[in-house]
This record gives sequence, structure tokens and C-alpha cells, in this order.
Amino acid sequence: MDELLRWYATAARDLPWRRADVDAWAVLVCEVMSQQTPVARVVPAWQAWLARWPTPTALADDSPGEAVRMWGRLGYPRRALRLHAAAVAVRDGHGGQVPATYEGLLALPGVGPYTAGATTAFANGQRAVVLDVNIRRVLARVHEGTDALPGAPTRAEVARAEALLPAAAERSVAFNAAVMELGAVVCTARAPRCRSCPVRERCAWADLPSPRDDAALTATTGLPTGARTPTPPETVRRRTTRPQAWVGTDRYVRGLLLALLREERGTVPLPRLESVWPDGEQTARCLAGLLADGLAETACGGYRLPV
Repeated sequence: MDELLRWYATAARDLPWRRADVDAWAVLVCEVMSQQTPVARVVPAWQAWLARWPTPTALADDSPGEAVRMWGRLGYPRRALRLHAAAVAVRDGHGGQVPATYEGLLALPGVGPYTAGATTAFANGQRAVVLDVNIRRVLARVHEGTDALPGAPTRAEVARAEALLPAAAERSVAFNAAVMELGAVVCTARAPRCRSCPVRERCAWADLPSPRDDAALTATTGLPTGARTPTPPETVRRRTTRPQAWVGTDRYVRGLLLALLREERGTVPLPRLESVWPDGEQTARCLAGLLADGLAETACGGYRLPV
């Protein structure tokens, strides 16, 4: 624990949402944006978002379509709708103030256990379990000698995180931040840097399957010789299968359609939308998906962002 916190005190990246003057709304926006999105892409989007909507009320008073437009190409644009819905709930049910408790945050539309826990910890300085993909990976490797399984955290993972979390609020916040940082920059999914890890001596994943050679670190990767990564068979199959091409997928076509809707102020005629992709059946399917997800609506024979 102490070595991890000492490492974090000197190695933590200077990210804008970690600064002392950042409020709960800014942290909530950051946590939603950071889901499945690299930090380098989040920083400028986060700064632009808060420059336009510095409070939940400011966003709630604008249309959900403007939130989708501002989201740009961050990906998974339904997150913009979730943020807008949460902002409306904060304005209407909490006097414009982001709830200060885990339970209050979890009750907001579109806010799940991770986002509620992270905002509780990093914005409000309270003790809360935080389980993002990085923390899950680090805890699974260090304590179980395996990678975390895909999907939502299991009850066992939550129980382990709760047991490891320091009792003191300030120390628990630092622990969450340190483990998350370790997973983001050292104990990464594809290229872990075990030589630089402050907890490598107690890590079950990096240990050897046979009696340990204390100096057995490979020169190229820093991993102990024989380091293992037990992985579920279905994950192995997924990693060895040729990745699906991006161009031509439904997500790609949805992105083209949504980009056109963002560029336009008002209704976009259907023929213009149909011109963005040659497969008419796929285009119609993707437009129907945008409607179903609330990312678009019909108007005057065309489509527009939700108002």
C-alpha cells in the first residue's frame, strides 16, 4: 500500500480533472467521457464541454441535440444523452447541485455503479469502491494471478475491492487513484511494464509458476521470465481472430449519418442522408437505430438531432 501511494505521488499524470478547483460536475463529465475513450481524446472534449456548460443547469437548459452535437467524434454518443438526462435531473431534483452521496449519484439517469463510485471518491472525497477496467485488471493480476474477466464486475470483485479499500476516506481516495493510474500507465492490458511496477514483488500474476528467480526479468519487456496471463478461452479466440474492418460496419455508417446531422442546423432531408452510403438497406437500418437510441428524430420529411 505505502509503496503504491509513494509511487503515485511522483508518477501521477497531470490531468486537468485532478486539480483542486475541479467540482463534482466536472468530475462527473470526465467519468462519463472517459468510458472506453483514451485520455488524450477526452481532455480537449472535456475542456470544451465545460467551457460551454460549466454547470448541470447550463446543459439542462440546452437541448439534448446540442449535447450530441458537442460530443463530436468521442464515440458512443448515447453517453451525451445520458449526461443531458443526468443534468436535467440535477437541475430539477437537486437544485442544480450534483448529489454528494453515492446513492444520490446512482439514482441519476444513466449513472451506474462505476460512475457513481468514481464521482463520490474523486469529487466528494468519500470512501467508495471504484472499479474501472484498469483497477479490475490490477487487482485481479496482483491478488489472483489472472486477468479480469470481460463484462460487469462480479460480486467477488466488488467484495475484494471493498476489503482492500482503506477505511480512512482520504487514504481510500488516494488508493483508488493510484491503482487506476497503475493500470493505465504500467499494468496495461497489452504491454505491462513489470520492471517499473511498485508492487511487482507481491504480484501473483507476474510471479513464476516454478520457484522464483529473483532477477529473472527479461530485457525487452521487464516481465519476469515465465510470467503468465491466464485468459478465458473465449478471449483467446477473440484476440486471435482477425479484427473486423471498421469501414462498412453499421457503427461506421451510423457515424457518417450522425456527423451529417451534427453539421446541419435543422432538418436534413432524407435523400441527402441516403447519399452518404451506397447501401440503402443498411442506411435505413442505421437511421432506424439512431431513432431508437434517441440520437435523432423525424421532422418535416427528414431527420434532425433531438430538440
